Amino acid sequence: MKFQAISIFLFLVICVKGLSQDTYDSLRVVKVLTFNIYHGATMKGDFNLDYIAGIIKDADPDLVALQEVDFRTVRARGYDLATELGWRVKMAPLFAAAMGFDGGEYGEGILSRYSYIATRNVPLPYSVDREPRTALGAIVRLSSGDTIMFIGTHLDHFEDDTDRVMQAKRINEIFVPGLYPAVLAGDLNSIPGSLPIGILEEVWGSSYDRVTPAPTFPSGGPVRKIDYVMYYPADRWRVLSTKVICDSVASDHCAYLVTLTLSGISTLNNGEAQYEGETEQ
Repeated sequence: MKFQAISIFLFLVICVKGLSQDTYDSLRVVKVLTFNIYHGATMKGDFNLDYIAGIIKDADPDLVALQEVDFRTVRARGYDLATELGWRVKMAPLFAAAMGFDGGEYGEGILSRYSYIATRNVPLPYSVDREPRTALGAIVRLSSGDTIMFIGTHLDHFEDDTDRVMQAKRINEIFVPGLYPAVLAGDLNSIPGSLPIGILEEVWGSSYDRVTPAPTFPSGGPVRKIDYVMYYPADRWRVLSTKVICDSVASDHCAYLVTLTLSGISTLNNGEAQYEGETEQ
């Protein structure tokens, strides 16, 4: 009888422990999507923003990092793509220019279900003969009341990783440590195990399967993973699910959706110094 009682007690302890590991506060769940939108052109070349917006809407994200975003360029027919997509999916848009281009500007975009507390456009280092790159950061407050930093970026695309290494180091320098837990998302143009990804993963947690990373490029038959969602600090975030969304018409990239949950009480260092010398937007 005594043995039976002990067995029941141990069973209950194991069950309670299992439940505690699987439970989380739904108000601290964040669905993050990163999507290189190929300047809105689609693979048919028909410039169909409604089609691209449909991919985003179906994913139902809370935060979206957009790459290859045009702002009032000739090729984008004078549209502000972030605003146009934000209107279509009912999310707050944000754009940051990396460079002037084609009568307008070209850079990063963010869409958010939350209002923006503060935003910043951080230029990343690049070689003279290559495209400028930037990291767009937005501070938002979740439904739970937690404040986080969301960062969208697009690293250099040349085969030589010199610029990507510089850019990865700069992202670490600027955003880590910070005032708030952070999520980094974007087209990093680097495969798992490469030097730029290794530099980022020295401080950022990654959401992909290290053993069998799901490829995200090209959308018509993906063979390489180059689109990522990362988080900091690693012990404050938990990955609930990941999904690669491939549509061979919408873009040359698959979209990558990650559902995260935030836990714990913030114990991060004061990060006010990270804003010194940077341009607030």
